[in-house]
Amino acid sequence: TELGRAIRLGRRLELANQALMADGRSPLLAESPAMRPVLDVIARVGPSDANVLITGENGTGKSLVAQALHAVSPRASRPMVTVNAGGMAEGVFESDLFGHLKGAFTDAKTDRVGRFELADGGTLFLDEIANVPMTQQQKLLRVIEIGEFERLGSSKTRKVSVRLISATNADLNAEVA
Repeated sequence: TELGRAIRLGRRLELANQALMADGRSPLLAESPAMRPVLDVIARVGPSDANVLITGENGTGKSLVAQALHAVSPRASRPMVTVNAGGMAEGVFESDLFGHLKGAFTDAKTDRVGRFELADGGTLFLDEIANVPMTQQQKLLRVIEIGEFERLGSSKTRKVSVRLISATNADLNAEVA
């Protein structure tokens, strides 16, 4: 089943992550003086449980910074789940992030665990967060604020502990203005 494949993949990725990060160091290797401030922020913020927004142009290594933050966090032994939030179709957004029950909509033939549940205890990396439409951003607010959500088609509230790391190449100040 889909859930079984996801669990097996999660275990394989966890083992690979543990092998790569056995010494507890960041996967980000940099010696340039220009990178020193980035490495300092990772060292300072990484061990906290704070949610993080990473900004920068395309190709600047935002996903590497997210991986480094996860690797030096207390959640490093738990999964880091990555979602290209900006590339997600509006019709599957809630189902992909929160999961659904069989019969919740026409094509829901089985129960599905969402990305928040897969990342429980670990980190959820939402890449291209600024490309998510406002209506979908509102759906994230409750789970970000209090860690609670419902799968589509369910009235049972689920609770997760997830550190959220988001990234964007958008100029957020300009978009807010």
